[in-house]
Amino acid sequence: MKQLPQEYYDLMEEIQACDFVLVELTLYLDTHPYDHQAIQQYNQYAQYSMQLKQVFESKFGPLKQFGNSFSDQNWSWGKAPWPWQV
Repeated sequence: MKQLPQEYYDLMEEIQACDFVLVELTLYLDTHPYDHQAIQQYNQYAQYSMQLKQVFESKFGPLKQFGNSFSDQNWSWGKAPWPWQV
């Protein structure tokens, strides 16, 4: 497997951390649905997660499947290691 740049790992770690916060906020909001501050935090992290994933995909290829990421004309899924392979 080819060596990936440090930026790949840095972005992946930031995406994972951001998505972890989203999972935790989702669980919290399931039991505190009227906490407007938590809802605001959730929306901020959701937007940040989307931005991080767009940056990642523009540099390293598709990250999400099932129509959540676009492919270039060469079908890029097999070109980069899967997130769980790094």
